[in-house]
This record gives sequence, structure tokens and C-alpha cells, in this order.
Amino acid sequence: MSFQTGQSENPLVDPQAPRVAPPCAIVVFGASGDLTGRKLMPAIESLALRRLLSPGTSLAGVARTELTDDEFRERMREAVEKNGGGGPDSAQVWEDFAGGFRYIAGNYDDPATYQRLRSVLDEFDRERGTAGNRLYYLAIPPTAFTTVIDGLLGAGLHRPPAEAGFCRLVVEKPYGRDLESARALDAAVHQAFAESQVYRIDHYLGKETVQNLLALRFSNAIFEPIWNRRYVDHVQITVAEALGVENRGSFYEQAGALRDIVQNHVMQVLSLALMESPATFDAQGVRDEKVKALRAVKILPIDKVATDVVRAQYARGWVGGKEVPGYREEEGVDPYSTTETFIAVRLVVDNWRWAGVPIYVRTGKRLPKRVTEVALQFRPAPHLPFAASQAEGLGPNTLVLRIQPEEGIALRFGAKVPGQTFRVRSVSMDFLYGAAFLEETPEAYERLLLDALLGDPTLFIRSDEVEQAWKIVDPIMKAWEYGEAPLAKYEAGTWGPQEAETLIERDGRTWRNP
Repeated sequence: MSFQTGQSENPLVDPQAPRVAPPCAIVVFGASGDLTGRKLMPAIESLALRRLLSPGTSLAGVARTELTDDEFRERMREAVEKNGGGGPDSAQVWEDFAGGFRYIAGNYDDPATYQRLRSVLDEFDRERGTAGNRLYYLAIPPTAFTTVIDGLLGAGLHRPPAEAGFCRLVVEKPYGRDLESARALDAAVHQAFAESQVYRIDHYLGKETVQNLLALRFSNAIFEPIWNRRYVDHVQITVAEALGVENRGSFYEQAGALRDIVQNHVMQVLSLALMESPATFDAQGVRDEKVKALRAVKILPIDKVATDVVRAQYARGWVGGKEVPGYREEEGVDPYSTTETFIAVRLVVDNWRWAGVPIYVRTGKRLPKRVTEVALQFRPAPHLPFAASQAEGLGPNTLVLRIQPEEGIALRFGAKVPGQTFRVRSVSMDFLYGAAFLEETPEAYERLLLDALLGDPTLFIRSDEVEQAWKIVDPIMKAWEYGEAPLAKYEAGTWGPQEAETLIERDGRTWRNP
């Protein structure tokens, strides 16, 4: 089978390159679902308002729900307004853009669905000038991924009708449930699409502050000399949510914190924080170094999981002054569930830069606040020339990269307290994105959709990267299946179970208070 490979455009290589997407037919499978209305349509509308989409850009929605074209347009307009778009300046832009919306109702396993889709795409090429370019977005449950891919392959829609056109596939997470299923999904995807056509999306990589990890590390000479084992004592990565599972209990029962957050979001942030400088700042250079960083993470033997991993589940408690139910009381959750809503893990990176520097990761639901951050805590000063009583308020130097919600960077260092006596305590030097830059920050999906339309895969996940992330978490899942690690409990509104505190305290360290 021959594949379309094509040249990957990367505007990052040429800062003067235009960031306007070529004409394209965007096909959203799962067009009547929550993700489309809540994230994709507001992102597409914002791109249209910013004049970053070519005039002929069109959208075909595919789903099982019976809708007419006009009903689909109205539903998408309502979704955009509900999620912060649709302002007074957008009426004419929306009217022009929505004229290129079509809807195909049908089952994903029915060949007739794809024949109707082909007719609509041909119509877009003739009447709206989409030039044979297609972007397929799988906003559907993972169980339907291979069904849709097989349908596109069977209808010949995996190849552009014109040699100069392109076909690209955007796949949402989770990409498999474990290493074996991820490899099986990859095999199915590659039956129809070359790796260069596949864009595995993780919205964390679209966040400005995640990308700023690259800017902070590789555009500032002051950090590189200390970004290593000689100066860094340990690294903490926290992904905390105050919310519970909301109305997604049945989904979360199949995922859990390890699959839902650690395998993707955490591994992406970790690889960006620990990677070496890429030889070239393009898709291949950046992604090569991310994979190398993940390969250096030491895979836990199953018999070490019980000591280096803590899993827990929230019980009834108080968040934001309100009493909230425990996980097993949530709708759609098995009353005897053993699904983890919290995980803490101690990782070791086996390479020259990070040897001996432990990486502590924690993520959970129903924690005191919503926060995602990476904190590098530095080794203490080798000698303090003043009395210990003069430095009682002095803590370790820490560089904190806040990814959400207050995006920015904080540096903790020692400073003299004003007054007649000599006392030193820790203070913070803060950089806030909102205060430093006047331009509006694009939403993650907006950035990633534009990159996919442009053919820039830098912020998307490569096949070998997915596989390496699964290799890291697979032994943890297997150990749990074998009963190697008990399920702890923590009260909603706290920072997790006591076992998580013990995990880090046995190394003589403590969790940060974000």
C-alpha cells in the first residue's frame, strides 16, 4: 500500500512564514458530541474571526444523531455562544463560514455513511475551493477509532483526490488503554495513514505555558548551567483538580488517574522539562528529544510499584465550603470501585543530566484547588555565613512553572527582611502571562487545530512517544492487577492520602503547597 507522505510545513523554522491555513475540508466525526460543541467549534470560530482560515474552509459533521444541515449550523452556533464565542463582531464572519457547514447522519460502520461524506467533500472541492485537502478529526470514543479509520480506508478517503492535496488524521486521547492496545491501534491507523499524516492531540501541548518550557530553557543562558543534577535536588510535577468526576463517572471507571492524566499530560510535561536542547527547533528535532527523555525514565519493576507508587480514591469531604460525595457515591461509579482518582509516583531518570534526581509526580481529583505546575527545587547553599536563627524563614530556592490557572513563572530565593536586624527569608519573583503580554492568548485547541491545518506536527505526539509513555505506566497497571499496591483513601478537599506524604518524606523531602 502506498501512503501520502508530503512535506511537513513548520512555521517555527521560518518566523516570517504565514500562519494562515490553506483551504481545507474539516471533517469532524462525533459532531453532535460534547467535545465538538465545547472545544472544537469555539476554536474553529476563533480562527475564522482572526482571519487564520482561508475563505473556502468548510466543515462536515458526521455523527449518528439525525440532524439537517440547518439544525447542525444552529446547534454549532449555540455551542459557540455558550462557550464564550459569538460576540457582536462575529455575526458576518459566522454567516459566511457557516454557509460551508454540512452534516452527514449515519453509523460509523455503514459504508453508505462514507459515500455520502465523499459526495459532500466533492461538493466542497467544486463549490468552495477546498482543493482536495481534508482534515479528519476523531472526536469520538476510542472504541470507534478503528471503525472510522476502516471506513475511510474502504471508501478511499484516506488519500487526497489531487496529488497536491493532503489528508490528515487528528486522534484524541486516550490512545489505547495499555501498551498492547496502543500498538494495535497504531497498526490499524497505519493501514490507512502514514505516520506523517497522523496528529495525536494532547491539548496540554497547546497551552502557552507548556510551550514556554521550551522558551524558558533554550532562550535564557542563565538557566542552562543549573538545569541538571549538580544544582537540582528534585523535581515535582503536580496536576490537581478541585472537581470530581462530574457526569463522567462511567468514563472515569474505565480510565482512572493513571490513564487519564499520567500517561499523557504528565509524560508530555515531564519530557519537555527534562529533554536536552534539540539540534533543530522543528518537529523532528523537538520530538526526537522528547522521546529520548522518556526513554531515560527508569521503568519500575512490578515489585517496586508498592513502594514507589501510591494510588488512592477520594471519600466524602468538603471543597470550596461545600460538602461533596465520595467517588463511590458518584453517578455511574461502581459502589465497590477500585479505580484510582489520585496517584503519586516517584520516578528516576537514568541519564547524565538527571542521574540521582528524583521526579515526584502527583495528580488527583477533589484536591483543594485546580493547579498544574512543574517545580525544580535546588540544592541548599553549601554554607550559610550567618547564624541559623537569622535564616529561620529561609527555604530552598525553587523555580516554579505554573501551567494553570495563573499561568506564569515564579522564582523563590532568599532576601534580607527590612529592619535593623539581619534576617533572611524566602521571597518570590513572579512573572504573570496576563500582566506581561497585551495580546490575547489563544486557546489550546485553537493553536493545535491551526497547526494541524498547516501541517506542523511539532506539538503533536509521535508514535514512538506514545509507546514509550505506555512502557512507563504499564508495569504500574500490571502490579495493581496482581494486587501489589493497596488502594488508599483521602478526604475530598485535602492534598491526598498520608501514604503520598510518606512517599516523599522518606527521602527527606516534602510536597510543595501550590
